[in-house]
Amino acid sequence: MTNEDRTNKLAGMAFGEALSRLANTNPLEVNALASETGSPLKDGAIERLIAQFEDTAHLDEAGVEFWTARSLQHLLGYSDYRNFLNTVEKAKIACETSGQKVGDHFVDVTDMIEVGKGAERQIDDIHMTRYACYLVAQNGDSRKKPVAFAQTYFAIQTRRQEIEDDDAAQYVPLSEDQKRLLLRDEIKDHNKKLASAAKGAGVIDPFDFAVFQTHGYQGLYGGLDRIGIQRRKGLKSKQHILDHMGSTELAANLFRATQTEEKLRRDKVRGKAAANATHYEVGSKVRQAIKDIGGTMPENLPVAEDIVKVGRRLKKALANSTKAIK
Repeated sequence: MTNEDRTNKLAGMAFGEALSRLANTNPLEVNALASETGSPLKDGAIERLIAQFEDTAHLDEAGVEFWTARSLQHLLGYSDYRNFLNTVEKAKIACETSGQKVGDHFVDVTDMIEVGKGAERQIDDIHMTRYACYLVAQNGDSRKKPVAFAQTYFAIQTRRQEIEDDDAAQYVPLSEDQKRLLLRDEIKDHNKKLASAAKGAGVIDPFDFAVFQTHGYQGLYGGLDRIGIQRRKGLKSKQHILDHMGSTELAANLFRATQTEEKLRRDKVRGKAAANATHYEVGSKVRQAIKDIGGTMPENLPVAEDIVKVGRRLKKALANSTKAIK
């Protein structure tokens, strides 16, 4: 499975009706959800960004849509094109790492622009596919609001396209095991970003970070810390709670982690106490969102099979299916 497939499928996962509505990109509902997590957007900001992005799309002679780097630069809030190119280079590396051909998604071109009184001059530009735009946004500075929203928006739109393509090919939904593996890997990745944001706030040593994580769990789990969750779930002390969560519970924790990271950076939170309070606040608001839509509280969700065993089983199944095809 490529990173593109992984991202597309993750974009369609949620822990309840609230996040499934987010996947439909209803601007009013997305804004309401943003307000729930303490990061409201200005009125019309979502609609404008969506409209501006789609309006800047071009079609080549074969009818394939593309965007130019110079137009995307301004949409994502970059004032200097050279700085923006650094993000594009990171996106190219991510494209290559995912197994895609960089040349299929990033095409260097020379365009002509008007400079006044009918004169023209040449400028370097890059034609990019929708997937390339997604990679650029994913590797952009998440402190820029357009980038933060674009990271969600592009994933949602890519997911929509995947659903349309897969429906035509008798799309088979992801199994619970596949959802769990994808979400667990995503949490590992975002916990690194969360740790970085927490460090910037003053949570430096491992003990302080453990305390910081405890506050997030307590907010989401109604006061329970990691040990309390283990006891509630009947897990042993050496069993990692995240490794025994189903997809619904994992998605709730992923949302907690991503929103806490964003809030720490956006609000420039400083000090261990403030960082801990922020993590608790976000966890509490995610819990309230679950309650508001009538969902099951995370501490009451069933314990799932060890994710390590699940991974081994799926890996073996994939190997067997590959042999069968050969």
